[in-house]
Amino acid sequence: MSRTLRALAPLVLALGAVVPASAWIAAPASAQESARTEPLTIQGKSGSHRFAVEVMRNDADRSRGLMYRRSMAADHGMLFDFEQVEPVSMWMKNTYLSLDMLFIRADGTVARIAADTEPLSTAIIPSGEPVLAVLELNAGTAAKLGLRPGDRVEHPLFRRR
Repeated sequence: MSRTLRALAPLVLALGAVVPASAWIAAPASAQESARTEPLTIQGKSGSHRFAVEVMRNDADRSRGLMYRRSMAADHGMLFDFEQVEPVSMWMKNTYLSLDMLFIRADGTVARIAADTEPLSTAIIPSGEPVLAVLELNAGTAAKLGLRPGDRVEHPLFRRR
């Protein structure tokens, strides 16, 4: 317990106030700043586009995804590795950011793009076909960069196939 926290604890208890520890403890500016990222490139007719992505490789990480985050850098994204090729569905529950979702086949080609998803929605967003992964980018990124189905995503996840 920090010195400040120890000093304030009796006062808080005496007043009967309940204050989350996060109010006293300095947290990183954003979870993304401290998250480990990997390079990812999308190659298409519009050129080569580079991103730093967090990769979600287990059920717990895939379930949480970008939930509760309030911002994401323009050159960042989140890549969901589903570990096997199958139809997948996504939703935006507890996700405050509007996103573009790129559904990606095992060979790294983009199968479908769900653009400008609705924040906090429980509407199901289907892949439309069996895919290995989903890349989430800030809403509008796909249109701005001219990304299209058929573009190729370069990341080690797609080299193993």
